[in-house]
Formats: sequence, C-alpha cells, structure tokens
Amino acid sequence: MLRLKGLGTQILRGAATRRLQPLCTPFSSSHWYSTVANGLSSSLGHYAPTQPDFLRRQTNKVYVKHTVFKDEGALGMKPKLPDYITLNMGGVTLAKEGCMFLEFTPAVGPRQYDWSKKKVIALSVVEVGQLLSLGPDESCEFTHDPFLGKSEAGKVWKVLKVGNLQDMEGYSFNFSVTDRIANADLRLSIPITRGEFSVMQSSLNFILPYLMGWHAYTDSTKSNESGHCMSGSPVIAKKPDLEWGR
Repeated sequence: MLRLKGLGTQILRGAATRRLQPLCTPFSSSHWYSTVANGLSSSLGHYAPTQPDFLRRQTNKVYVKHTVFKDEGALGMKPKLPDYITLNMGGVTLAKEGCMFLEFTPAVGPRQYDWSKKKVIALSVVEVGQLLSLGPDESCEFTHDPFLGKSEAGKVWKVLKVGNLQDMEGYSFNFSVTDRIANADLRLSIPITRGEFSVMQSSLNFILPYLMGWHAYTDSTKSNESGHCMSGSPVIAKKPDLEWGR
C-alpha cells in the first residue's frame, strides 16, 4: 500500500512539473530573424538569385520569364546568361555576354494568343542600358539584322521602337519583323503602363551585372579567398543561343 502511495505521489509531481512548463517558447523577433536568415543563407547556392538549393536537388536549371498580356498581344522578357570558355592555363573566361530576350506574340482573341507566331529580339547589354535610361518623354529604337555578315544578310530585319503613349501614361513597344526567308512578317504594338514599365526596368537593373558575367567573377574571387571551390560553376555553353533560332 505504501509503495502504491509513493508511486502515486511521484506521478502527481511529474504531472505538476509538466504543467508548469510553458506550452511554447516566448517569441523573439531577433531569434526568428536570425533563424530565417540562416535558413535562407544555407539554402541558397552559388547563384543565389537563380538557383535555390531545394530546386537544385530537382533540376540543374531554372527557367524564369515575365509576361505582360494585352488585348493586342503578349510581351515576354527572359534573360540569357553569358557563355564561358575554358582556358589552357586554367579557369574560365567570358566568351559572350548575355542578353535579354523580348518575345512578341500576337493576340487572336480575348486572352488568346498565337504562340506559333511568336517573334524574338535579343537586346544586348548596351541596349538594356538604353531602356534603363529611358526618360518619361524620350524614345529609343533598336534595329537588328540577325544574319549580318552572312550570305543571308538583309533577309531578316527586326525593328523595335519604344516611345511614349499619346496620353503619356506609359510606353508603346512597336515591334516589326520582315522575314524573307520564312515569309512570316509581323507588326505588333503593345501598350505598357508606367507601372509595368517600372517592373521591367527594375528587373533589367537587377539582372544587368549577371548578363555581363560579373557575378561569376566576384564569386570566383570569394572562392579563392576562402580556399575552397563553391558549388555551381559557370555554365560553359558550346553553342550560344542565337536570336534567329528562337
């Protein structure tokens, strides 16, 4: 009887001890921030803006694209990172700067687009800079001959004009393609609001150093200083993406 009484006393003491413990730990904003920050820093790899660690386990490449849908058509933009080549003495060097693809697709009905007629123009780093420096009352024009210097030169002609809308509440992207090879011409004008253009400029401003390959250089410098190689080496492309192949 005494043993049962003593055992009951121990159980009650244990229950009381558990009841006195808080149900949850007190909230600390600094602890929460440091935990989240450490979690993010550990989950991001060599190219943090484009390759989160949890995605690297699923695929070795991430595709991004921003598209504005209008009644006249759709305007999409997606970056293409630089190409690198290996050096005999070791390391890699920039072979070709990246670019920003602008994709123009005509509309065939409400919220319907003919993606088979999509046309692409590849903006160089300097041309991206022109869009970034475009003022509210300014305009710019880009003219491309994808086959310049080849026997097919002059057979495909692309012209992009960016100017103010008549109400001055945005910009008009006027794109025309004359393709004598495929006999597939396109003329499309897509209005872009100031808010949409601000998103485009912010995205272009962020990605510009990556198109130049400077992220690979700074990351390699950090790698050399730390004495070990970081994951995610620059992609060495054997065949650069061609504007007229898209």
